[in-house]
Amino acid sequence: MRYPIPGLSPARESNRRRILLIGLDGLRWDIAAEDHVGSTLKSLAEAGSFHEMTMEAPTISAPGWGSILTGSTHAQHGLKDNSCVGGRTWNRPDFLAQCFYQDQDTHTFAAAGWPVLVDPHGLGPIIHPRMEQQYAGLHRVIVRDGETFGYPVIDAEITDITLAALKSGSFDVGFTYCCDVDDAGHIHGLEGNHYRDAIKRVDAHVKALTDLISVRHETFAEDWLVVITTDHGHVDEGGHGGDTAREKESWVIAWSPDGYTPDWEKELRPEEITPLILREREA
Repeated sequence: MRYPIPGLSPARESNRRRILLIGLDGLRWDIAAEDHVGSTLKSLAEAGSFHEMTMEAPTISAPGWGSILTGSTHAQHGLKDNSCVGGRTWNRPDFLAQCFYQDQDTHTFAAAGWPVLVDPHGLGPIIHPRMEQQYAGLHRVIVRDGETFGYPVIDAEITDITLAALKSGSFDVGFTYCCDVDDAGHIHGLEGNHYRDAIKRVDAHVKALTDLISVRHETFAEDWLVVITTDHGHVDEGGHGGDTAREKESWVIAWSPDGYTPDWEKELRPEEITPLILREREA
């Protein structure tokens, strides 16, 4: 059989819908929706479904991603800031772990350049390492350090690694993450070109990922759902953590290459994302 792109391999057969959750830290939708900024994201929102989401204060990344990735409120996961002190994430399995517990044939994948999300030697991790499943080839975790080496470079590397995992058909449920946009917002604010240029870079990463998923669907008739979201907004001058509307605003896109649209509410809560993904896996 001739594959349309080098390295594209069939995945093992599965009756369950495959999921890729793409996390784009600190991306404000009103700016992504400007002309020639988040073109891919806008196209995916139009072709799929777009949902508003209000984050719980404090609007800080660890609590926000803790809620999105584990299906927990702040009170349940205990994360108050990025130090993760007092957090109870070991008691709150992430959505990859929950998908595995739902079906222990599930192959899972996570890749991120912010160590809090994935590094077992750091302040988290919010994504459980599940070493037994890693030894068995059922779980793969990619850890990089964008704080040290810069998120434009590390996001590109994380995307390339995720593309390689997609080409090989090595996972059923995955999470990949970019922090370039949030970093640009903190350093430069949102009123100039830096924040918009960062959105254009991550928009290109999203395009590469969704284009490849479309190829997999066309080539192997795989059933995919891509979910894209962010963990908080930003004030115009850059920054977040408070309870203003701009800081609490978030959004979710759900898109499938076959035109499937999930029956989700127009407005979602962050702790609903994980159970909604679990429901899609059961469909």
